[in-house]
Amino acid sequence: MNTLKTYLVAASLGFIFMAGCATANTKSDEMGSEKAVVQSFYDFLSNPASQEHAQVFKNSTSENWESIGDYSGVNKKREEFIGQVSGFFAKLMPDLNWEVQEMVQEGNTVVVRSRATGTPKGPLFGVDGKGKSFDILTIDIHTVENGQIVRSYHLEDWAGALQQLKGAE
Repeated sequence: MNTLKTYLVAASLGFIFMAGCATANTKSDEMGSEKAVVQSFYDFLSNPASQEHAQVFKNSTSENWESIGDYSGVNKKREEFIGQVSGFFAKLMPDLNWEVQEMVQEGNTVVVRSRATGTPKGPLFGVDGKGKSFDILTIDIHTVENGQIVRSYHLEDWAGALQQLKGAE
């Protein structure tokens, strides 16, 4: 009788453990999908001339998505951002690469530490790097709701990029 009780307890614990694993997998799958949505943002930045990446980015962001880079109150909307990346950045820095180095999720917030590199073919913010490249740190905080990014706060070290492009003159 004791052997039967031990077996039933062990089997019950096994079922509880398996149910917990299934729940954990479901939660990690949900988190993974939000990270995948956010990854589309960086895929677009790294392929600024790609209409395909622009479309995936558009599908991954809400119609009212905002790009917030400062507290001026003037935020970029989705179409304006797509135009800037597909137009300005694609022409100026066709080799632009935005490499995600770390992505951390808490609830519906995804924080990304990344590295942006590129070689401007002309002046960037008034600085002609004459063929020099830059390598900068970026931090972004994305809010994801209903499978789409609704807001992105971002900070890039553009001052560092300009310093690298100026170099020793």
